[in-house]
Amino acid sequence: MIEKAIIVKNLSKRYRIGLKEKKDDTFVGAVGSILKSPFQNLKRLQNLTHFTNVKQNSDDIIWALKDVSFEVKKGEVIGVIGANGAGKSTLLKILAQITHPTTGSIELNGRVASLLEVGTGFHPELTGRENIYLNGTILGMTKKEIDFNLEEIVKFSGVEKFLDTPVKRYSSGMRVRLAFSVAAHLEPEILLIDEVLAVGDAQFQKKCLGKMDAVAKGGRTVLFVSHNMSAIKSLCKKSILFSNGILAGLGETNKVIYNYLNVNNGIEVKKSQCGSDNALTVSDSVKLISIRLIDDENKEIEILNENSMLGVEIIYMALDLKTPIVPSVNIYNNYGEILFSSINRNFKKGLHSNNGNHSYTLWIPKNTFSTGYFKVGVILSSFAHTNSERLIQTKEHLSFEVNDKTLNEIVGENGQGKESFLRPQFEWVYKKPKSNE
Repeated sequence: MIEKAIIVKNLSKRYRIGLKEKKDDTFVGAVGSILKSPFQNLKRLQNLTHFTNVKQNSDDIIWALKDVSFEVKKGEVIGVIGANGAGKSTLLKILAQITHPTTGSIELNGRVASLLEVGTGFHPELTGRENIYLNGTILGMTKKEIDFNLEEIVKFSGVEKFLDTPVKRYSSGMRVRLAFSVAAHLEPEILLIDEVLAVGDAQFQKKCLGKMDAVAKGGRTVLFVSHNMSAIKSLCKKSILFSNGILAGLGETNKVIYNYLNVNNGIEVKKSQCGSDNALTVSDSVKLISIRLIDDENKEIEILNENSMLGVEIIYMALDLKTPIVPSVNIYNNYGEILFSSINRNFKKGLHSNNGNHSYTLWIPKNTFSTGYFKVGVILSSFAHTNSERLIQTKEHLSFEVNDKTLNEIVGENGQGKESFLRPQFEWVYKKPKSNE
C-alpha cells in the first residue's frame, strides 16, 4: 500500500480585511464619533481577532480557501495552478505551518521544507558564506548538513568569487541565485515550492528547472506552484487547479492546464456552437449558423481517432452580400497559440455571393496531430478584387482531443515527441548503404 505524504481534509482559511471608515458630514456627528472612538476601537479590535457572530458573506470577510480536500502520495510531484488570488500560496503557507487554517485539517508524513519567498532570512551585513548558514538554519538544515552541501551550494549559485563579500553588495540576481541554491539543496521528504521561476535570468531559470527535476526524480514529494505552464507540464504528471479558493480540478496535468486556460479565457468547450453570439466580429450581412467538428463518416467528434480525418464544417447565411465569402480556419494548441491557419485559396472559384445558406468543410489529413488538446477558430471574410474585410471571427471555443494510441505504443508514454503538437506521417525511405569492400 502506497503511503500518503499529504492529506488535506475540508481545509478553509478566511481573513478579515479593513473597511473604509465612514466620515461624518456634520460637526455634531464628528464630535460624537470622537466620544465613541474608544469603544469603537475596542470593538474593531475584537472583530479583527474573533469571527464570532459574523455573516458568512460579510463584505470584510475573504475566503482564501474554502472546503479543500485532496491527498498526495509519497514520491508524487504535483503542480498547483490558478489565477492570482486563487488560494495557491495560502495553501502552501498552511502546509508549511506558517499560518493556521480556519477549519479543516492537514496531515504531513515526513520532514517538510518550503521555498516560498526566495531570500527570506538574508542579512545584508553578513557575507554570502554566513548567510548560507543563517538561511540554511532557518529552512531547517543542521550545521552538519550545511557543511556537507556547502561546496555544491556555492558552485550551483555561481557566487564563488564573492562568497566572503557582504550580501548588501550583491546584485539582486546574485541574491536570488544564492537563496535558491541553499533551499534547493535541502533534503526533506516533502518540498513546497512557490513561483521560484518568477525571478532570475533565463539561464538560471533553466538551471532551476533542472534541479527541481532532479529533486522530483529522487523520490521526494513535491508541490510546485507556478504560472509557467511549460514548467508545470514538464515536471508534474498530476496537477491541482484552484479558482477563488475552491479546488476546481485535480488530475492529469494536460487536462487540468487545458481546463484552466479555457476557464481563464472564458472559452466554452462544446462539440458544436451556433450563432454569432460568440463571435469577436459580427456583421449584418452574414449570420453564422453552425460550426461542427466531424470525422470522415460525418459524425461529430470530441476525441479524434488517429486513423480519421478531421473536418471543420462551417454553415453560414448570407443576408446582404455583394461580394463572395472567403472562409478560413485557425488551429490552436492548448496554450492558445496558433499552430497553423488554412484559407480557401480557391476564392475565385465556387465562392457564392448570393444570399441564403452556404456550407464549407475544411478537411485535415489523418495523422496530423500529436496526442493532446486543440481548439478551432473560424473567420469569414468578404473578398472584392484585392481588398478583403473580416466579417465574422469566432473565439477559439470549439475543441477536440487527439489520442494517438498507435504512436504512443511506439514512443512510449514519455517518449520522443511527447511535447510536440503536430506529428504528421511523412514518408521514410530506407536505403542500404554500399559496402566499402
